Amino acid sequence: MTYSGVVKVGGAADVHELTALMISKVAVGPMNNNAYLLRCRESGAQMLIDAANDTPTLLQLIGPDSIASVVTTHRHGDHWQSLQAVVDATGARTYAGRYDAGGIPVATDVPVEDGDTIRVGQVALTARRLIGHTPGSIALIYDDPHGHPHVFTGDCLFPGGVGNTHGDPEAFASLLGDVRTKLFDRLSDESWVYPGHGHDTTLGAERPHLSEWRARGW
Repeated sequence: MTYSGVVKVGGAADVHELTALMISKVAVGPMNNNAYLLRCRESGAQMLIDAANDTPTLLQLIGPDSIASVVTTHRHGDHWQSLQAVVDATGARTYAGRYDAGGIPVATDVPVEDGDTIRVGQVALTARRLIGHTPGSIALIYDDPHGHPHVFTGDCLFPGGVGNTHGDPEAFASLLGDVRTKLFDRLSDESWVYPGHGHDTTLGAERPHLSEWRARGW
């Protein structure tokens, strides 16, 4: 079936099948967060991005093969409500941006710096620090050698704009600048964007609107 990225709380996961990686997306309440399960097709190793909430749904998504790791994109509470429970159930190693780790009340085993590589089996993803929504938010980029890049942006990039910077013009300028230089300037229009809430998008769909975002200031 064709992947759409459209999921709803209480509904089924949507699965994006790539040559080397399977990406399963599920929505959990109460804030309609997205969680993503990445599975290396060669090794079967799995990684979860954002143990946001609804532990039973996440554990069902993970399945009997468990996970080796769980990555938290940033320190806001709606992205880690189930983190401790998932770690307790799976023994997964925890990853988070170094500058957000202190705000996550579950120990971070691996503090992540800009440019670090995070692996799930034979698949490598590159972490990019995006400053503004929080000090240490990270995006994960899978530069698929068999196709176009895939980017997990947390709350830093959505269809229609960057993440909330709470009316702080410096934080907004920082986030927009990082998103531009570390994502838009380096990746192709075909790059698929998987955000922390809501529907997916592509960099090509959003690129024409960068100047509009700067002008409106959010």
